[in-house]
Amino acid sequence: MPTRCILAIDQGTTSTRVLLFDERAQVLGSASAELTQHFPQPGWVEHDPEEIWEAVRRLVPRVLEQSGISPQAIAAIGVTNQRETTVLWDRKTGQPIHRAIVWQDRRTAEWCRELAPADLWFQERTGLVLDAYFSGTKIRWLLDHVPGARLEAEAGRLAFGTVDSFLIWRLTGGRVHATDASNASRTLLLNLHDVQWDPELCERLDIPMRILPEIRHSAAIFGCTQGLGFLPNGIPIGGVAGDQQAALFGQRCYAEGEAKCTYGTGAFYLQHTGDTPRLSRHRLITTLAATTSSRPEYALEGSVFIAGAAVQWLRDGLHMFASSAEVEALAQQAGDSEGIFFVPALVGLGAPHWVPEARGVIWGLTRATTQADIARAALEGVAWQVVDLVEAAEKDSSAELREMQVDGGMARNDFFVQMQADLLGRPLVRADQVEATSLGAAFLAGLAVGIWPDRDSLRSLPRRVQRFTPHLDAQQRQRRHRAWQRAVAATIHFYRDR
Repeated sequence: MPTRCILAIDQGTTSTRVLLFDERAQVLGSASAELTQHFPQPGWVEHDPEEIWEAVRRLVPRVLEQSGISPQAIAAIGVTNQRETTVLWDRKTGQPIHRAIVWQDRRTAEWCRELAPADLWFQERTGLVLDAYFSGTKIRWLLDHVPGARLEAEAGRLAFGTVDSFLIWRLTGGRVHATDASNASRTLLLNLHDVQWDPELCERLDIPMRILPEIRHSAAIFGCTQGLGFLPNGIPIGGVAGDQQAALFGQRCYAEGEAKCTYGTGAFYLQHTGDTPRLSRHRLITTLAATTSSRPEYALEGSVFIAGAAVQWLRDGLHMFASSAEVEALAQQAGDSEGIFFVPALVGLGAPHWVPEARGVIWGLTRATTQADIARAALEGVAWQVVDLVEAAEKDSSAELREMQVDGGMARNDFFVQMQADLLGRPLVRADQVEATSLGAAFLAGLAVGIWPDRDSLRSLPRRVQRFTPHLDAQQRQRRHRAWQRAVAATIHFYRDR
């Protein structure tokens, strides 16, 4: 029986997962629970923070029972989370004052447009573009729309956090209000260069600084469990990172130029750029990577808002199949559906376009179009968006991507991964452990408590991978890519010029 284990809490957009890892980074047990999605108005997306917390309370004992591991064997807890999703809670009671506003939520898009003349100023300080995606404008909305919230915040009685901060608060019995640098870099409030909350940014967004959490590096000791009932007191929370930075770390992408794409609710491409922030000239964002010391590390990132969520929509909205896994077999039934393009802008277009008002469009429908054609076009729409991200990153870095690591739910789909390799024209590498997000949180926690001494020891851990080599002819790929770009341009033109 392993003597030291790491518990990873992976709180995502559509589900909460808890995994238990041993010292060889092997999974001993796992459990998950779906998260209810609330849509109060078109373009609004919310989660119940109490439902998130209750899932953690239920899943941790289930994983321990499943694995036969005693809670006393847990050396540390790692936390990784959906980023930008915004929670405000009462410091005294610990109760949220409103549902969490999810990263996909577009309610502040109009205000972002009003701030557009300051876009370059924000980008130079934060590495981000002015978009409703990020936490800062969501905080402002809550302060302005929840009765009494602004007065309570200015009096120091409210706390803001992304989901990691909320979980840390609950895990430590309200003793610790903290976040890590990777999550802090998604708020529009962090100065990218000194990795501190920026008073001028806070003033511009009208957010009192006293509600903000303390910033620590990702492999720090954030605090210890206290008063939980389902876990003993004193277990250190030793690793925290936003889900995409955790996945980059879990994929062992520690060197400049190494890159990964995670396919979850959205698709997120991150390319490590070393210890120097590189501001994008092609509408990507610059973000803090997960850090193991006070020395900052950076990445270029491109975010596709709808990836696995497109498959979920085919399942739940159009009822094309009962299980998301069935999309692979259905898409393989499609014939030559080359002329059909699905632009999955169901909650707007992310990088490199940043068009929040865009909506999903399917081009090229005929009477012969089948469900299989639409399923295939949905998968291709996700893959083409990632191609656009990689091209933008190559222009920013002036270096060609050699290969890309892939992980996440859609990466289990062989048909989709081969399609992505074909459309990208680069080899893809998929590890047998596709839960790179949870693994990254476990790695960070293990480094914090000394289970692993350094990153080299993580690279040396056993890892089986499968390579997917592109087969599509380059000329055909370029022709199809041009057609995809016309479909996107037409979608943007239609929604911007209404």
